[in-house]
Amino acid sequence: MLLSQKFRVYPNRAQSDALAAMLRDFCKLYNAGLEQRIAAYRTRGISLNYGTQAKELKAVRAADDGLARWSFTAEQQVLRRLDKTFKGFFGRIKRGERAGFPRFRSASRYHAAEFRVGDGLTVRKNGRLGFVGVPGEIKVKQHRPLAAEPKSAILTRQNGKWFVVFHVEIAEVERRAGECIGIDIGLSSLVALSNGETIVRPNWTKCTKKGLRRRQRSLTRCRRGSKRRTKMRARLANYSAKVARKRSDFLHKLSADLVSRFAAIGIEDLNVKGLARGMLAKEVNDAAWAQLTAMLRYKAAKAGSALIEVDPRGTSQTCPECGTIKPKPLGERRHRCECGCDLDRDVAAAMVVHFRAFGFWPGHGLQDSSGRVAA
Repeated sequence: MLLSQKFRVYPNRAQSDALAAMLRDFCKLYNAGLEQRIAAYRTRGISLNYGTQAKELKAVRAADDGLARWSFTAEQQVLRRLDKTFKGFFGRIKRGERAGFPRFRSASRYHAAEFRVGDGLTVRKNGRLGFVGVPGEIKVKQHRPLAAEPKSAILTRQNGKWFVVFHVEIAEVERRAGECIGIDIGLSSLVALSNGETIVRPNWTKCTKKGLRRRQRSLTRCRRGSKRRTKMRARLANYSAKVARKRSDFLHKLSADLVSRFAAIGIEDLNVKGLARGMLAKEVNDAAWAQLTAMLRYKAAKAGSALIEVDPRGTSQTCPECGTIKPKPLGERRHRCECGCDLDRDVAAAMVVHFRAFGFWPGHGLQDSSGRVAA
């Protein structure tokens, strides 16, 4: 498993200008590669791939002094990025999904570049970073040690701030023995456990709605192209980023707590994209189910825990005592069955998830957690 570790970097003004110029040149290269692919297919019916375009990169750098000052391997990653975009487009077409053709990128929306550590990006002995074409060494706030020697990294710009994301490879972890739990992810209770615990969803969007609306109105009043509109747009982006950080911080702490307490976790394999297009789209996006699942997945692998995803169909309609189907509307928050079972709807669903994941009801069996997992 590849683990990503993100750190804030603090370039000075000259370094920040150089990094911004590098992203602009990479954006030009991306758009030029896209234009070449379109022209080749329209004029000669040829579909270009990464290998064909990478062979021409040396000649392009020789003719363009702007590209020649940056890392060659980083520019190769730009062409790989374009190739992945086309593969994803044709993959969605093949699966019958809706897919938009790859588009030209604006320099104002091109915010990331990938590097090979040791080739284009160097981690100095003093902990600072060196980039090919960028003057001096860039300060980085490494608030925690790297889990292993990084092999690649992504430089990214977010709301005017610079970050570096290192990719490190972690060795296998021995799966630990311990208690198992079933989890139901919902809206009223963000997480309900099969042992009866519930965690209420912090309504981040509702709590920040007033401040968000005020900033959106201020942006709408500004004249397009004015300096004030640029400032208001940055103000709105910073506020939205603050809300996202609060959500991410809560989910990190919640997922870390669950993984530390339980050796095996059963969750629903939800189609979050489909649910986010329904009538509860705002609530589903605010709950960030996909983000929580992703955090549980990599933290469980890192800690030696097992994460088992089960079919979510009927979990909230099945009685955990007798197994009969008890249909309930979404507004009914208690599960009451003729067998006498009376539970919170989400807790009952978590018990059903537990049974589907481990084959026994909570408190009625043991699980063999021996084995090795990749982390």
